[in-house]
Amino acid sequence: YIRKAGEEVTQQLYNFEDKGGRRVTLRPEMTPSLARMVMAKRGGLPMPLKWFSIPQCWRYERMTRGRRREHYQWNMDVWGVGGVEAEAELLAAMVAAFEALGLTAQDVGVRVNSRKALLELLAAKGVPEELFAPVCVLVDKLDKVGLSA
Repeated sequence: YIRKAGEEVTQQLYNFEDKGGRRVTLRPEMTPSLARMVMAKRGGLPMPLKWFSIPQCWRYERMTRGRRREHYQWNMDVWGVGGVEAEAELLAAMVAAFEALGLTAQDVGVRVNSRKALLELLAAKGVPEELFAPVCVLVDKLDKVGLSA
């Protein structure tokens, strides 16, 4: 994870050296592990590939309401679909799961993030494309730091 994770995730890793002298990191997320599994079997998996998992994850970050250092994260992924159909299917599955659990819009909210839509919005507001990546980092941190930062 240290070699492949971004700067922010690297700072949030629980890592240590075990009794055998090996460097160990507790899994902060599932996405890199899934990507490695899919790439190792590339060409041998039927597409589209639909996957879900509920892994135990750890992040060493400030605890806030609803964010703990140890947590379970529900992941759903679809590989091999180029359009928005996969995203629509994932959103529908998520809403169906919440409804099956008895949760409503009063209990949970759904936010949709699209880098493509954000790029178009920023371009329309005059933000140069070369500033897109740094702006994305700021947008990702808005919930943590607020608009005043």
